[in-house]
Amino acid sequence: MPKTVALLGALDTKGAEYGFVKECIEARGHRTLLIDVGVLDPPRIAPDVSRREVAEAAGVDLDALVSRRDRGEAVAAMARGAEILVPRLFAQRRFDAILALGGGGGTSVACGAMRTLPLGVPKVMVSTVAGTDVSGYVGVKDIVMVPSIVDVSGVNRISREIFARAAGAVCGMVETEVPPGDDQPLVVASMFGNTTPCVEAARAMVEAAGYEVLVFHATGTGGRTMESLIDDGLIAGVLDITTTEWADQLVGGVLAAGPTRLEAAARRGVPAVVTPGCLDMVNFWAPSTVPARFQGRRFYQHNPNITLMRTTPDECRRLGEIVAEKLNQSTGPVSVLLPMRGWSMIDAPGGPFWWPEANHAFLEALKANLRRDIPLVELDCNVNDPEFARQCAETLLALMKLPQTV
Repeated sequence: MPKTVALLGALDTKGAEYGFVKECIEARGHRTLLIDVGVLDPPRIAPDVSRREVAEAAGVDLDALVSRRDRGEAVAAMARGAEILVPRLFAQRRFDAILALGGGGGTSVACGAMRTLPLGVPKVMVSTVAGTDVSGYVGVKDIVMVPSIVDVSGVNRISREIFARAAGAVCGMVETEVPPGDDQPLVVASMFGNTTPCVEAARAMVEAAGYEVLVFHATGTGGRTMESLIDDGLIAGVLDITTTEWADQLVGGVLAAGPTRLEAAARRGVPAVVTPGCLDMVNFWAPSTVPARFQGRRFYQHNPNITLMRTTPDECRRLGEIVAEKLNQSTGPVSVLLPMRGWSMIDAPGGPFWWPEANHAFLEALKANLRRDIPLVELDCNVNDPEFARQCAETLLALMKLPQTV
């Protein structure tokens, strides 16, 4: 059955390239939807979705934008418009997959739009920056980056090969039927090496109750990916046992997940259990990478390439305020479980990060700021004790059985 591939790009400068890709896709029996995000000159190939529609989506006057002839302003405006219009067109079933070609600016515009699409929608980006660190363009989405090898400037002996193969790739992706599986409702869990026993034990109990558990390593990317899946509406429950990424976000570690961590489940009303797992630590690489301003702090060498720094009472107090602020946004059922005998393997009585005053500062700040209707349960356990894992699993299972408001 024919599918439709959206081709998004500046058709004033890349008309020939998109015309060639369009022919390749249509030769495979599929349709195309040309979306023009160019501004400064007329399109060289007729679009199906005009640049004026893109500009209007961004709330921008296209004629005024053209008259100023400011490339930076034009790229930013069309990027905003594409990020609004592309998911709208997909929701209207106007296309099934998306492909784009570009240099740095075109890659930024196209990937920004691609990141608004759900997981599983085929996304192919032929780019001059592919082959470098493209994490800023891809984010946590399933975007396939294809190095253009030469500049995206005309159809020549090299680019013809690259463009044709990219067109074949997106056609193959959109033609592929995902085989059905014995799918169970999805639960996500956050884990670190220092919370592995808890997460694995809780995971086994939740899976025994008929759920599939996806575990994400709390490395910044892991937290962002987990939040993205929750936002996409794919998740039935959240075991957020390892919220350590917020310690890195606050203090300046290397594994931060950004300022919206802990917001997706709250916003979507997804049942969640939240604990301060590994909030006792901030992550750095090898000891030589630790900023000089942290000289004199308490450190633990996790391995030759990972250096952990203990969070202080003041930092923990602020973390308590932040966690409360995020969870107070919850529109669905959420519970906070507090392991009073430590938040990690090394934050335990006698351990190198055991600092009861710091943990108590977190607890007091959390209590003072958390919404009164959100349960906060203190347990005389370490986060990795079997009893704590059991409480996490049983609490989440009970929350998921409650009537959902979203």
